[in-house]
Amino acid sequence: MADPLQKLAKVVRSKNSGPFEITFDVIFDDVGVYERVKKSGVLTRELMCRLYKVQPDDIVTFMFFDPAMAFKLTLKRHWAQGSVNERDTFGAQQHAPLMTIEVA
Repeated sequence: MADPLQKLAKVVRSKNSGPFEITFDVIFDDVGVYERVKKSGVLTRELMCRLYKVQPDDIVTFMFFDPAMAFKLTLKRHWAQGSVNERDTFGAQQHAPLMTIEVA
């Protein structure tokens, strides 16, 4: 049975990582759930490129960090923080596409 990532993770968030990058954190509070997500292979660079409409070169960080039971993704921003037509200056509303990823 598949579950959405938002149900499995304790925290799914996005935030600035400087004026030209945005970072995403998916943090778990159960080692079994963390290992399930990690081993599922569903979180891929290709999926992140599709979800965020970026090229592979736009991915700065893509990693699982075992000591924190977390997945970390950092992307180059399509626009500089605070620039004209900025939609989310704090980068705090960009995590939504991650939340519905189905994990078997």
